[in-house]
This record gives sequence, structure tokens and C-alpha cells, in this order.
Amino acid sequence: MTTVSKPARTPWKAVLGGSVGNMVEWYDWFVYASFATYFAASFFPKGNPTAQLLNTAGIFAVGFFMRPIGGYLLGRFADRRGRKAALTLTVTLMSGSALLIAIAPTYESVGYFGAVVLLVARLMQGISVGGEYAASATYLTEATPPGKRGFASSFQYVSMTAGQLLGLGLQIVLQQTMSEEALKSYGWRIPFIVGALAAAVVFYLRRSLMETEAYDEVTQDAEAERGTLRALLRHRKEFVLVIALTMGGTLAYYTYTTYLTKYLSNTAGLPKTTASVVSFCALFAFMLIQPLAGALSDRIGRRPLLIMFGVGATFGTVPLMTALSQVDGFAGALVLSLAGLVIVTGYTSINAVVKAELFPTHVRALGVALPYAIANALFGGTAEYVALWFKKGGVESGFYWYVAGCAAVSLVVYLFMRETRDAALTGREKAADPVPARV
Repeated sequence: MTTVSKPARTPWKAVLGGSVGNMVEWYDWFVYASFATYFAASFFPKGNPTAQLLNTAGIFAVGFFMRPIGGYLLGRFADRRGRKAALTLTVTLMSGSALLIAIAPTYESVGYFGAVVLLVARLMQGISVGGEYAASATYLTEATPPGKRGFASSFQYVSMTAGQLLGLGLQIVLQQTMSEEALKSYGWRIPFIVGALAAAVVFYLRRSLMETEAYDEVTQDAEAERGTLRALLRHRKEFVLVIALTMGGTLAYYTYTTYLTKYLSNTAGLPKTTASVVSFCALFAFMLIQPLAGALSDRIGRRPLLIMFGVGATFGTVPLMTALSQVDGFAGALVLSLAGLVIVTGYTSINAVVKAELFPTHVRALGVALPYAIANALFGGTAEYVALWFKKGGVESGFYWYVAGCAAVSLVVYLFMRETRDAALTGREKAADPVPARV
């Protein structure tokens, strides 16, 4: 099917529309982790606080294991029905799941049924986020002209981080205005209500988005194979490549973002309020440097930034995490947290565009979604659980070496993978490029 490109299709409006929805999606996703310390006791029997956190972390990880399913179903949907349709569907699922968590009954009132409701909601969120990443990555990449894709796609992590900051910001406000008892009793439900309402608003915003030119111009020959697993498996090398280049990056990202607040509180011994403010400030700076790194990749290529991350995470994780465990104040914790996030920026700022540039249009969303979701389920989603498992076993430093080892594997991949910056995604770009793309 070939259609004429519409003049009203404006890249930056598309980037803004896709990013706002992504922000709400990831607000809902991360708010579970940031408020887990307050609602963990609501869904499980009283006892060891670390054991309660392990239970809630386990449900958090289960959500990640649904992401490959969501990646397959919604990635296929995005390739067959369009990026816009997939973006609208993912935010609908996220709104429903946030509402479920907000109204979930406690252990004291219905026993483990409340935990079952929590589990179902996380499964829905896993499906939603599994498709959201691919739909937004392909949409942001395809809606942007060559030479600016790295900059534009970096807004995926800008919006992801903005969503997390909104969650942390709300947490700080609630911590300052509510007592610890009130937060554990009912206050933790507030952010989920906010998330459900915000996702409902974004549903209407995303309905006004326009489809990308690359999706519209898929040839008749490729039409029948849109989003099929058979077509994707013709790109096995790229499939495995996405898993390998993601494992170290996603593990490091969740270590320095989702797990950081708990780590500073549970291991370093900082007050929860201080740990939350440290995470907020570090993530705000992290968000601001994403577009700078993305724009840099448009000039020098994607591989140099990935290699920078690989080297930094492989050799810097153990000393950084060790130092973070010994901090005794705000300033030291902030500086060390920022150091870790600057390293992670080499991955986060461009990982979406790199994956999208590896696959042809008719399987791009599925090609981004499925292997990325598998890597996240195995490494990103289990980061907090593995960290707490090492801590409970009395060998917390083992987690630092685990993160460094996964980063080392990804580093090897970065060193030998091809450069993707010059990939042509539309017929217009191919016509304008008389020489093969550089590798």
C-alpha cells in the first residue's frame, strides 16, 4: 500500500505528542516502585520489611515478564494497524491498570486477594509498556528527518524520566504533607488515581496524532508480512543484537533509577525523604542531558556513545555502588548518583533510535519490541529483586559485580556492531542517498 505523504505532517508536533503520552505511561510504571515501601505491608502479612519488599519487587518483576507478550502483541499491532493506533491502545491499558491498583483491597480486608488484584494490574502494565516502548521508539524515529533522529528519539527517555520525576515529586509532596502512617494507610493510592486520570487525558491527545510517512509507504509486496514473526526472523542477527546491546543498559538504568531510592534508604541508611530528594535531583539533571547526547550521536554516530556507556558501566559500577553504600549526606549521594546516570546516558539517549534503525519498516515495531522486552524481562525487571536477594543473603556487593558483568557483555557487542546513523527509513531518504549507508 502506497499513499501520498500529507503536508500537515509536522515532525516536532509528532515528537511532542508521542512524548507526552510516553511520560504518563512511565509515570504509572515507575510510581509502583517508588511507593512500594509504603504499600508493601498492605498486601502481605506483617513481618520482615525486606521480605515484604521482596514480595512487591517480585510482582514488579512479573510485570516485566509480560513485556515480551505485550511487545509481540502490540508490536505486531503497530506494524499492521499503525503507530498511532498502537500508541492509543497502550495508554488505554495503562489507565485501566493504574485504576486497579488505586482501588485494590488490602490483606487485612480480603487476605491475598488484594495481592492478586495488584498482580493483575502489573500484568496489564507489562503488556502496555511492552508495546509502548516499541510504538513510541518507531514513531519518534520515523517522524523525524535524517540528521535529527538521535536528538528527537532522546525525548523518549526525557519523557520516561519526566514521568518518573512526576512520581517522585508527588512522593516528596505527600511525604511533606502526610504522616508516615497516613501514607501507608491510604496516601499511597493517590499517585495511582492521578496516573489513571492523566492516562485518560492522553488517550484523547494521541487520537490527533498523524501516521508516519515510513509506515504509509510500505510496498504492496511487504504489506502481507507487516508485523509477522516469520518476517522478523529473517532478521535474526538484529534480533539477537538488540537483546545483547540492551542487557547491560537496561540493568544499569534500573539500578541507578528505580532501585536507587531504596538503596540509599535501605543500605546507606539515609532518611526516605532525603533519598527521594537525591533521586529527584539526579534524575532531573539526567533528563536534561538526554537531548545533548542524542544530538551528539547525530554528529559522531551511535556507537561512540554506546561504547562510552559500556566502558563506564563495566569499570565504574563496583566503585560507584560501593561508595554510594557509604554516603552519609545529601551532597555525596547526589554527586555519586549523577556520576552513574551520566554513564548510563550513553545508552539511554540513543538506544531507541539504534534499535529502530536496525529493522525495515514492515517489522520495525515488532523488531524493536520483542527482543527489547525479552532483555528487559531478564535483566531490567529483575534488577531490584536480584539486588534485594543479594542483600538478604549478606553479599550485597555481588550485585555490583553482576551489573558490571552484564555491561561488559554489552560492551563487546558495541565494539563490533555496525553504525546505524545513516540508515534510510523512507523512499525519499533512499532517493537522496546515492551511496550505501555507512557501517
